[in-house]
Amino acid sequence: MENKAPVVFRTTGSTLLYPVSEFLRMPLDQVNFVVCQLFALMSAFWFRCYLSPNKDRKNIRHVVATTLGTLFGIFCFGWPLMIITQKITALAFQVHDGIGRKAEELTPDQRRLSIKEKPSLIEYLSYHLNFLSILAGPFSNYKDYISFIEGNDISMKLLEIQTKQKQYERLTIPSPTGPVIRKLVICGVSVFLFLTLAKSFPVAHMLNEQSMSKTSFLSRVCYFYIAIQAGKPKYYFAWTIADAVHNAAGYGFSGIDDKGNFRWDLVSNLNIWNIETATSFKMYIDNWNIQTAGWLKRICYDRAPYYPTALTFVLSAVWHGVYPGYYFTFITAIPITMAARAVRNNIRHHFLVSQMMKTMYDIMTWVFTQFAVSYTVMPFILLAMEPTIMYYKYMYFHFHIISILVLILLPIKKNPHSIQYHSFHIHVKEKYRTRRIQ
Repeated sequence: MENKAPVVFRTTGSTLLYPVSEFLRMPLDQVNFVVCQLFALMSAFWFRCYLSPNKDRKNIRHVVATTLGTLFGIFCFGWPLMIITQKITALAFQVHDGIGRKAEELTPDQRRLSIKEKPSLIEYLSYHLNFLSILAGPFSNYKDYISFIEGNDISMKLLEIQTKQKQYERLTIPSPTGPVIRKLVICGVSVFLFLTLAKSFPVAHMLNEQSMSKTSFLSRVCYFYIAIQAGKPKYYFAWTIADAVHNAAGYGFSGIDDKGNFRWDLVSNLNIWNIETATSFKMYIDNWNIQTAGWLKRICYDRAPYYPTALTFVLSAVWHGVYPGYYFTFITAIPITMAARAVRNNIRHHFLVSQMMKTMYDIMTWVFTQFAVSYTVMPFILLAMEPTIMYYKYMYFHFHIISILVLILLPIKKNPHSIQYHSFHIHVKEKYRTRRIQ
């Protein structure tokens, strides 16, 4: 019997766990990630219970969070850049909004997040390198993080709730233990589904000339849809355990829902139910990698004077890296998003005449959305140009063609964002021009 050739797994991080990687036949970077996140989870509980915030401990919390984050980041990846890039750019804009611009020039969201004083060195390093988010995010805003370190985040939100509801009884400080347990259960289910399904439906099984030429178009569409679905639990696990790490440290409280339950989703990065039931391309995107979508919106979409959708997708591709597949995915998403918006604006109201018609519309748009997402993100999985072109060729570029035809045939209504953006800035310019004349 021939011995199987050893599988070589490369990583820019530590190789200490290579024997574990070899035994499990899993990529070494994934083994490093899981181990580091488990240590981060234990550290988060310790951080909340034994290093609770007060005036004397503020700098200690900063130092500990930064030190642990640096160690985890170097061990896992060598040096993580994607989340740090988000934070550096967001912080730069927020400091500029607070120090370099007048309040009248800012949108309400920009005014809320603007920073009036430059961060100290330890605050700067802690925000970027803390162990809660350095491995998989999620991205969070500077003001929220500093409030968490100083221990003001939960009390301020509870006070806001009491003021809105005109309550005079003091609300109890919510415990994150329940939400953390629920999220860890989701992590367990995600790991089981990924290990069970991903190996059963590998993309490479279908993506070759022989298989593609022998199967029907419908078979290809269905197989690639199932393959994409089988790969999603990996992302569900990574983002959910990152969310659980934040909550375990006491970070992530966002208020109370309509039923009076405490919410711990301030830094949640996905809503699985809304993803799987999305009836539009936008709804899917809005619930996938939520914090990154918020970052893109605040630093690009809300600030771009022209073509905000296209520029935001291009920036997202550049942020992800240099693989051609990233650019194919995000450039493909531009016409599909615009076409989906055109269909909704021109057709949806015709289906609102009865519940049955609306249900029919929701089912049709759900099917369209699921297959459109599968078609769009496949190059993101393939990365290289050659398999991407092969994929598009055997899929007949069908969603590209459908999107272009929709954009040609259906009238495009003016983007509300562009109208609001230009009217807001025209108002500001006129206001200051009048002041100068006076």
